[in-house]
Amino acid sequence: MAPPPAPEGILRRQSLRESAARTYARSLPIVPVRARGLTIEGADGRRYLDCLSGAGTLALGHNHPVVLEAIRSVLDSGAPLHVLDLATPVKDAFVTELFATLPAELADHGRVQFCGPAGTDAVEAAFKLVRTATGRDGLAAFTGAYHGMTAGALAASGGARDTSVTRLPYPYDYRCPFGTGGEHGAELAARWTANVLDDDKSGVGRPAGMILEPVQGEGGVIPAPDSWLRRMRELTAVRDIPLIVDEVQTGVGRTGAFWAVGHSGVVPDVLVLSKAIGGSLPLAVIVYREELDAWPPGAHAGTFRGNQLAMAAGAATLAYVRENDLARRAGELGVRMTSRLRELAAEHDCVGDVRGRGLMLGLELVDPDAAPDPAGARPAAPALAAAVQQECLDRGLIVELGGRHGAVVRLLPPLTITDEQADAVLDRLADALAAAARTGAGGMARPDGAAGGAPAPGGQDHAVPRQVSGGTP
Repeated sequence: MAPPPAPEGILRRQSLRESAARTYARSLPIVPVRARGLTIEGADGRRYLDCLSGAGTLALGHNHPVVLEAIRSVLDSGAPLHVLDLATPVKDAFVTELFATLPAELADHGRVQFCGPAGTDAVEAAFKLVRTATGRDGLAAFTGAYHGMTAGALAASGGARDTSVTRLPYPYDYRCPFGTGGEHGAELAARWTANVLDDDKSGVGRPAGMILEPVQGEGGVIPAPDSWLRRMRELTAVRDIPLIVDEVQTGVGRTGAFWAVGHSGVVPDVLVLSKAIGGSLPLAVIVYREELDAWPPGAHAGTFRGNQLAMAAGAATLAYVRENDLARRAGELGVRMTSRLRELAAEHDCVGDVRGRGLMLGLELVDPDAAPDPAGARPAAPALAAAVQQECLDRGLIVELGGRHGAVVRLLPPLTITDEQADAVLDRLADALAAAARTGAGGMARPDGAAGGAPAPGGQDHAVPRQVSGGTP
């Protein structure tokens, strides 16, 4: 076998030739050449435990045997790989498996629309669908949201500017906009929403739809209370406002239920799905109530909405998660990992909050020397979070950052992670947090939202990474 290429040259050429918009490559200067399950091996021979999982895409981890077999089966069959939106046995099998996992009310009276192969296009399709069905134009979304990078999806996300999207408060215990947190904070958020929708002087007309995430991922791993989700369902149903639930990152067992809405019993009008449904390959769909199916042929199309390999890999993934009850496993292991993370928080004042659901976990890092606000929350510490991420990488652990100021350390391991691997992840994270805290990496969020001491957006990648010692899983 030929030796792997030198990583230094690859990283240097990436820095010189790729767009300044690249993201993960900046904080993770590694060159993956092999991967299996939780483990990635770099071109330099170092091994890493991957708790990013393709931003939640890899429900079964890297190169799971059932996924590889599904892909090989299509390749060996001679089936066409590109078919636009034509019917094929592969597509039929995928849709059948997908509908078997849905809430019965949606599966029995639902339609599926295949979109361009990214979640953001599915969000755009959902917006187009509800606007067509209702004849209305405006949308309701929530603070802290992230729905994608295309224009319409960005307009409904937390950093939007100058849009026609009405922004509503999302429950956030640690930084509650009402200063209360808990059930009372969620109730106040629901009351605010109802008032905005009903007050004819609020300046907000009845929207074409409301979009929300059951757990805000990029927003900082913030689970919505089940009671609040049920209130949003009630508010939208009574007012004839289609409810769109974005399960791009929360779906396929990630939170401890096959779809995160299952925790609350909510059945949305439109379900937006991508990431894990493609079994590691690009795939995105919306599933919606048949009454909304009012758009004409070609109203939402895309050349690559017939990805046969992704459908085969996706069907295999959905079936494996369902048949092996991996959602339940994710819920149980998530409880155990959360307990350990809370023990870690008790040892370090810089951990302001531990939260999540299932295997979607986060630690919000704060400045322990700063005065808390009246509700007890301290300022975010983005530079400390970046230091923890680097210390994790040095120890062979890949984690991602999120949240308002990039101060939330996120864990998204595959659902196939073993108890022993989970312990190894938490041990490395504990060591990394202790090391970063010892160095005194500060970093309150500046008023402009930038991180003190953090590299400026658009800055140059390091052409060659500093030495890291990836551990053995």
